Amino acid sequence: MKLWGGRFESGPSEVFERFSWSLHFDRRLFAADIEGTKAWAKALAGAGILTAEEAGRIAGALDSIPEEGAANAPDEDIHTYVIRSLKERAGELADKIHTGRSRNEQVSLDTRLWLRGEIDRALGLLRALMGRLLELAERHPEALVAGYTHLRRAQPVLWAHYLLAYFEMFARDHERLGQARARVNLMPLGSGALAVNSFSIDRDALARDLGFDGITANSMDASGDRDFALDFLSAASLTMLHLSRLAEDWILYSSDEFGWLELGDGVTSGSSLMPQKKNPDSLELIRGKCGRVFGAYASLFTTMKGLPMTYNRDMQEDKEPLFDAADQLSASLEMARAVVETARLREGPPRVAAEEGWLVATDLAEALARSGVPFHQAHQLVGSLVLESVKAGRQPRDWTPEALAAFHPAFTAEMAKFLDPAEGVRTRTVPGGTAPAAVNAALRQARERLEKFGQ
Repeated sequence: MKLWGGRFESGPSEVFERFSWSLHFDRRLFAADIEGTKAWAKALAGAGILTAEEAGRIAGALDSIPEEGAANAPDEDIHTYVIRSLKERAGELADKIHTGRSRNEQVSLDTRLWLRGEIDRALGLLRALMGRLLELAERHPEALVAGYTHLRRAQPVLWAHYLLAYFEMFARDHERLGQARARVNLMPLGSGALAVNSFSIDRDALARDLGFDGITANSMDASGDRDFALDFLSAASLTMLHLSRLAEDWILYSSDEFGWLELGDGVTSGSSLMPQKKNPDSLELIRGKCGRVFGAYASLFTTMKGLPMTYNRDMQEDKEPLFDAADQLSASLEMARAVVETARLREGPPRVAAEEGWLVATDLAEALARSGVPFHQAHQLVGSLVLESVKAGRQPRDWTPEALAAFHPAFTAEMAKFLDPAEGVRTRTVPGGTAPAAVNAALRQARERLEKFGQ
């Protein structure tokens, strides 16, 4: 069955049918297509094109169409499968259902309905991951770790402060996905192929029936628009980027060289050759799947860049990258949650990393600055102290208050306490800082924000 054909003397060639066939992937839109077609039947009844009894018969017939039947159906796309199946059940009445409706708007509607559900799913998984990060932070509220810049030890921070950094990234992702959902949740049905229809369809009522926030404002834009899909892919790409950064950190932190984290057995794997191996495959796969989502974004962006108004068949190519990106995003979020909730922090090794390597140098320089030494001079003085210590193989703990004062009289006995990284951390009390008081306040605020995200 075709939804077109009167203008043609012959049917499509076999090679064209194979080339343009999309049912093998767009059958994922089955539930959305059924929901949209039922709503359209109701709208046609409201416009006097169908009777209420006819609309009811159509709705009943649509409900009886098996989704699994699309798997081996001969139809070119999911819309044709639904209409053919409807005609088998409702007879010639099915011929009325496409009155005033184009597949151009129908596929936009189906994609929006499907994507809305996928975004809601991703948002729930993202909130679950954020909650696990907070739980892990709350289990180790004052655990000290080395903070890094350029992958070199930089300054001591609290483990909870580090985890809150990822909470902030994922909070922005939650906001972006929510913003994408708002643009997805506009109803295009009633736009026709590009110039609406002449049947006085109540689009606002349609939007309400389908749970949309409103209707699209311009029929030509609605027909040729995939910005909503790109908005989602952009937000998904940034979320995957943040997941990939977390994965990279934890691959390092769980290595023997770092020894900070123990990953759960349930999220790691072994080697077929080396009996001792415990590999972070879950994190490596998250990092790898990031590229697939980036690729989906680039694919649709490139597809859309040269299209004239309005709908073009090129836009059929939006489905596979969009479907795959949504799948990989949800799978990666679920996997990341499982990794975080089963991870165990070994507090000793990261504390040793914070105590060695002169991460306290900035704390000493700032202590000098607070005593009245110009910061540049303080920086130079502490740099000299570090240089001498490196040459002599001395760590901060090897310096006594007396030895520090002997190195330079600007170092008072009071300043020697900053050779302990925990002391410097306690001074960083400004909002957004890593002091225990600041981190505890941030954890409380994060809990409140997470609760609001779920409302």
